[in-house]
Formats: sequence, structure tokens, C-alpha cells
Amino acid sequence: MRMETTTNGRKTPLQIMLVGRPNVGKSRLFNRLCGRRVSIVHDQAGVTRDIIPEEILPGVILMDTGGIGYPSMSDDPLANAVEEKVNFAIAAADLIFFVVDASMGCLPLDFEIAQRLRRSGKPIRLLANKVDLECHQTHLATFHALGLGSTLAVSAEHGRGEEDIRQEIYEFSQKHLLLRPQVDEEERPIGICFSGRPNVGKSSLINALLHEKRTTVSPLPGTTRDSISFHLKFHSSWDEKWHFQLIDTAGIKAKKKINSPLEYFSQIRTEKAIEQAHIVFLVIDALSGISKTDQQLSRHILDAGKGLVVVVNKWDLAEQSFREGKLEDYKTLEDFRLTFQKAIRRELPSVHDASIVFTSAHERGSPEELLAEAHDLFRRMNQSLSTGKLNRALQRIMEAQPPAAIVGRRLKIYYAVQTGNFPFTLKMFCNQKEHLSDSYKRYLENSLRKHFPLKGCSLRFEWVGKEKRYRPTFPQE
Repeated sequence: MRMETTTNGRKTPLQIMLVGRPNVGKSRLFNRLCGRRVSIVHDQAGVTRDIIPEEILPGVILMDTGGIGYPSMSDDPLANAVEEKVNFAIAAADLIFFVVDASMGCLPLDFEIAQRLRRSGKPIRLLANKVDLECHQTHLATFHALGLGSTLAVSAEHGRGEEDIRQEIYEFSQKHLLLRPQVDEEERPIGICFSGRPNVGKSSLINALLHEKRTTVSPLPGTTRDSISFHLKFHSSWDEKWHFQLIDTAGIKAKKKINSPLEYFSQIRTEKAIEQAHIVFLVIDALSGISKTDQQLSRHILDAGKGLVVVVNKWDLAEQSFREGKLEDYKTLEDFRLTFQKAIRRELPSVHDASIVFTSAHERGSPEELLAEAHDLFRRMNQSLSTGKLNRALQRIMEAQPPAAIVGRRLKIYYAVQTGNFPFTLKMFCNQKEHLSDSYKRYLENSLRKHFPLKGCSLRFEWVGKEKRYRPTFPQE
């Protein structure tokens, strides 16, 4: 098996990085250059913790990064993880935009960052952000001491210097893309969103699939705040080439536990990431079990029309607990696995027959099982049901258990046809849709799942009732 990670359809995209101290406005500048709100922007320092990529031109990726030097404690695991990601970004960059704060002038930390960037040997362009007032102009001269050439005065808040930055990006890309081998654009990748409660290991799973530390991982819940995507090209053992877009998201919390605007916006980004994906991996912790948040999230995923795979992560910890005798209620580890599966089916009835995969991000085994589940589910969601087979199946299902008669009339389905795939949509023409009970709808759905390969697919019905005849009334004399 061979695996290759990319950031767009090209094998060798140009990568342009925004780096600098915390709270100099990198994320706000990033959003302005992207033309939309991609990174979360907040006055609090240290909000951005991961590398957030966005294609701003064909073959050109702009990346937002976490602030260098926050917090100052070297033993802070989260700060170290952010620094590691910034080092990765610098090593991978083709062009670095070093962002400084013009309102504060040149600070000692700016000198330290400038020295680190020079050692990388990469092209560097100095951007003095927050030139919002005339008085800020006086601080620009202090940045000459960094030895990085001329300083471009910009304001991410008001758009000053935006066109100059875009022009530099365009000229750089035109010069350097000609030196790179081009490949034909490939088919649209399969979007997989990793969703779940905080600290269940979503980022660790993505790192394991990529075989790289591309997302920030920390034992602290809430480490991931933005929705971040990575492209992955995977060569299966069947010699098939699979193309995925892996989307990491912030952990979902119950609404009453959301304590800050940052957490609120993180939740919104997660919901949008689910809407943009084809398939969602609902990640559950093997030891903490299933919560009400998981129940709500599973319903949201299927209501959004997405394919669903339940991923039970940290299975290595379950194995360790069993060896240490902490799972004494179970005879074997397989007994615990089967009990966990039954609990998922019972506590998450909306997942129906979705696949359940037990895995561990830290064992770094073959990623093919997870990716194969996503690839097979994507094929099932793309299938087209024969209209004849569908209607014959419905006839047998209704004959096996006819609907109850309501006011002397019984529901009849005249005809059914598939009209969509994401979600899997069936249009049902019937005589009286208003008399269709929820229990009979569930019976029809469960029966159709047994007749057709719809494992993990969200299934949606569109009911079309018989139009009532218009009977004119005439005034009595």
C-alpha cells in the first residue's frame, strides 16, 4: 500500500504561510485573503492552534498558523504542540508572510522569530498589520531592524494593502508554478468529517491516517477549535486509488455547557463541516461510553443526509483495562466488544445498521479498515435503485404488514422512485399521506434497509399525497 498526502488536486501545490506572534491579526488577514470566514477570529491570544489551509488560487494554498511564543512556559504541552505545527509549516512553506503588529512596534519576540525564519532559507515578506491610524505609521521604521527588507503596511480590519498582497501572491505563483510538474485534476475527493465529543481522539485518528502530526493533539479537551481539512491519496491493497478529504472538527458539547463565544463559534464550524462532508465518522471513547451528546449528534448527522460510521477509538486502553482486571464483569475482551456494540445499537437507535469500527489511533496499524468503510459507504450512497425492484419490494413489505386503516381508509402506495443520493431519497406517491403514522414509516425504512444495501446511508422519504378534488359550492337561494 502506498499513501500520499496533498492539499489540492496538484501533487506539488505552492504553500504560503502566515506566521508571527500571537494576536497580531494573522487569522483576520487570512480570512480577508480567503474572501470568507475560515479561521476563528477573537481578541484572545492563542485562538488558532492548528495549520488551517485554504486554496486561494489554483495550485496555491494559503495557511494560517498558531502564534509563536504563547504561552511562554516551555513545559506547556499545548504550547509545545502549537510550536511544533508552526515549525512544520515553516519547513513546508514556499513563501512566508511574517506578520507583525504596527500598533505596538517591533518587540523582542519579533527579533527571535525573524532569526528563526532566516535560518529556514525560505523567501520572507514582512507585513506590518493593524496600520489603522496615521499614528501607527510612525512605528513602521522600527521594523527595518529585523533585516527583512521593506515593510508592507496593511490593515486586515479595513482592507488596506490587500490588493498589494494579492498581487505579490499572484506574481510569486506565476513564477514558481511554471517550474512544477502539473497533473490532471482528479475526481472530487470523498469528504470524511471526524466528529464527536471533546478529547475522544479525533485529531489523533487523522494524524494516524496521514502518518504525520498534522493536527494539534493535547490531553486537554477543546484543543481543536477550527474545522481543518487535509487531502489524502491512498492506494488500497486491491490496487485502487482512493482520494479523501479528512476534516477535523472541534468537540461537540451540550448547549448548556458552552461557556464562551469561542466554543459557540467552534460548534457552528463543526455543524458546517458535517454539512459539507459526504460521510461522518462519529468517534466515541471506548472507556467513557455513550452520552446524550452522542445521541443528539448521531441524529443530526443523519438528518443532514450524511453517511455514518461509528468509530470506537482508544480500544488499546480497553485492552489494557481488561488485562489489569478492571473489566471484571466481562469474561473476555470479545464479550466486552459485543456488549459495547449492543449498547451502541440500543442507545443510538438512529444509527440503524451503520458500521461500528473498533480502533486505536496510537497503535498506528493499517488505516485501510477505516478508509475502506468510508469508500464502501460512499459507493452505497451513490447507487441507483431499480424502480421496478423498489416497487416490488414495497409491495411485499406492505403485504407482510399492511398499515392500519384510519377512518375506514387504508394507506396505499401507488408508486415509488429514487430521486436523490445525498441523502438517499425516495419519492413515495400515496393516497393519503396525512394518515401515515410514524411507526409505519419506521417499519418501511427498516424493511427497505433489509432489502437493499443501505448500510450506513441516511434514508429520506418524500411523500406525495393524492390531490383532493375541488368541489365548488354554490350559494343557496
